Amino acid sequence: MSAMYLESADEALHWSLDELRARQLERVQDTVRRCYENVAHYRQAFDAAGAHPDDLRELSDLSRFPFTDKHTLRSNYPFGMFAVPREDVVRIHASSGTTGQPTVVGYTIEDIDRWADLMARCLYVGGVRKGDVFHNISGYGLFTGGLGVHYGAERLGCSVVPISGGMTERQVQLIRDFAPRAVHCTPSYFVAVLDHMERVGIDPRETSIKVAMFGAEPWTYAMRDSIEARAGLKAQDLFGLSELIGPGVASESIETRDGLTVWEDHFYPEIVDPQTLQPVPDGQPGELVLTSLTKQAFPVVRYRTKDLTRLLPGTIYPTMRHMEKITGRTDDMMIIRGVNVFPTQIEEIILKEPGLGPYFQCILTQPGAMTELTVVVETHHHESDEVKNSLADDLRHQIKNRVGTTAIIEVREPGGIERSVGKARRIVDKRPKH
Repeated sequence: MSAMYLESADEALHWSLDELRARQLERVQDTVRRCYENVAHYRQAFDAAGAHPDDLRELSDLSRFPFTDKHTLRSNYPFGMFAVPREDVVRIHASSGTTGQPTVVGYTIEDIDRWADLMARCLYVGGVRKGDVFHNISGYGLFTGGLGVHYGAERLGCSVVPISGGMTERQVQLIRDFAPRAVHCTPSYFVAVLDHMERVGIDPRETSIKVAMFGAEPWTYAMRDSIEARAGLKAQDLFGLSELIGPGVASESIETRDGLTVWEDHFYPEIVDPQTLQPVPDGQPGELVLTSLTKQAFPVVRYRTKDLTRLLPGTIYPTMRHMEKITGRTDDMMIIRGVNVFPTQIEEIILKEPGLGPYFQCILTQPGAMTELTVVVETHHHESDEVKNSLADDLRHQIKNRVGTTAIIEVREPGGIERSVGKARRIVDKRPKH
């Protein structure tokens, strides 16, 4: 394993723009060639598209190559996308496969080492420091979040508490006993931790936690403001996906808090129009597409993340662009009577209503020809039917005015919506399957 991470020794953060682009081109060319030579799918896909590694002479030429998506990975289950012999793969991670065949990713020992450095960089930029007790509330095992963040925190020099997800009562007890300065989990589960603290008489603002790294699900600035006000900490965004490496693709700075810096020395970002799939200029919104630049076991070319964002000029590290907070995903967009609706839009409205809690679900049904949206939400406290009806009327009005669609509102008592120990289940689709 390499030495402990030091920002001052992280040369890529100080490359000039010309040097960064030169390194990116060199690494993209290497990735595309290794994919073509070692992965049957890529060789067939490139040939079918009339794109050869020799055609890639500048970064803009990457748009000539076909996309990769989850269907690609599932069609080559389990090890068909590996670019090295299986014997050289020291770690295998996989998705849950709840919506189909699992997606499987692999790592060489060099991949694992590089991942630890990347995650240490993310955590450092996010405000975590050497010597911190680091409380990692993220699923270990086949999910990449737990081990990916764990190795990065160790590389940074933290004392890591690998508690994983769930066991909320024990989470709170160990936070009291071990006094962590930093925590990592999904924002929705951290809200559940805060709820439990308050139920047992603990003021979250009086705990030791000062820094939180949240990821794995879209969350709004309104959610951040709410959590920071309740817990007295600073919460930064962390972005990644298993198909690229896991967490570690981009992270937010505790100094600027203005979006996620994409680590462009390891990942080349593009934004494409979700309908035409053509690249759009920086500053224009669309779907994020990523190409890995340094992965050995599992390189990917033009992976469609389905995440909606836009690329903006770099700030804390000027040569590396940052991306706006993820506003949603193309596959969680709900179309209600012709209006595009994302759960983050609903969340933002709910969090501005003092009488409502942060837990909600969007339930989709189709009683006739049209899709119908029901928003199920909780009150903060036990309320009379009259108060709940008033809250429902106000929320219905706000959604109509600000989102432009009609929703049925169901207001429940506290605890009326299922809690998740990982990613929150924001959409429940009960429409008939055709």
